[in-house]
Amino acid sequence: MVLGIESSCDETGAGIVSGGRLLAHVVASSMDEHARFGGVVPEIAARAHVQAFNPVVREAFERAGLRIKDIDAVAVTTGPGLSGALQVGLAGAKALAYSAGVPLYGVHHLAGHVAADTLEHGPLPNPCMVLIVSGGHTSLLFVRDLVRDPILHLGDTVDDAAGECFDKVARVFGLPYPGGPAIDRAARGGDGCAVAFPRPLTRPGDAPYAFSFSGLKTAAARWAEQHRVRGEEIPLADGAASLQEAVADVLTRKALAACREYEVRTLVVVGGVAANSRVRALAEERCAAAGVELRVPPMTLCTDNGAMIAAVGDLLVRAGSEPARLDVSIDPSAPLEYAALHPVAGPMVRVGRAR
Repeated sequence: MVLGIESSCDETGAGIVSGGRLLAHVVASSMDEHARFGGVVPEIAARAHVQAFNPVVREAFERAGLRIKDIDAVAVTTGPGLSGALQVGLAGAKALAYSAGVPLYGVHHLAGHVAADTLEHGPLPNPCMVLIVSGGHTSLLFVRDLVRDPILHLGDTVDDAAGECFDKVARVFGLPYPGGPAIDRAARGGDGCAVAFPRPLTRPGDAPYAFSFSGLKTAAARWAEQHRVRGEEIPLADGAASLQEAVADVLTRKALAACREYEVRTLVVVGGVAANSRVRALAEERCAAAGVELRVPPMTLCTDNGAMIAAVGDLLVRAGSEPARLDVSIDPSAPLEYAALHPVAGPMVRVGRAR
């Protein structure tokens, strides 16, 4: 029985997993408190985690029909993320692990997103291609054994992530925060081919698996401004649909190209932007045409949650990985090399690796 704690941004999550099976999954979001600022305010997020931590953990135990004495390990996000937010989750996880007398595991947030799919579809194929798309991350990964082997980064975003692009363009379009769901709703009934938005880094000679959405964001903003300068109403549905089409095209085009080059037959798409309807639909269409199996977690497991962290903890325990010491710290900008992340505070941050 592994309890997972997630607090890297604006969601406080607790999940309980046993043998790859999800027993409980509770999330409290402070998104509404950030909406009037148009983005996440770190101090507000940290304070919200302090308030939500105990109720969320308590409800997870109640839903699973368990008590703290039933837990065999605690897993917690130790990076990357907002420093204050991570500190709250880690402090709470340490207290729980210490009081229960069980081992503590530090988990890389992005590895959690990858593991989220196992709670719906079972163990990951070895190897598989993973596309992570969220508000702060867009990465293409070659994954073998998630907790035993190093994770190979084929490409990452060089500027704005896909979710960040949605958030910023939504603001220009006059849509509410968070921008991803707002763009998705606005795109209904729109024509995805109405506006010829650019497809960044898709020309011959460009980095084949790197992502860049800053230029797309700028192009969408200028398109909206041109309508305003002419005194015209922005054709919102067409603009939103065309933006989604550009993002989905780039993401799926690069992911399928990587599957072909590395001869991988399974593509896993995870992260908050994996909930976008057009990203899902185009991924399904292109995977079917290429003979590649597509795996996407349910929408409730796409955004940040404690269940995905518990899933990694469960895999680490079953693999016999060494747990963290109680002086484990956080690493807000940790690169994804291994699923286990056990940095220790000091002159230099050292990253522990799963054995």
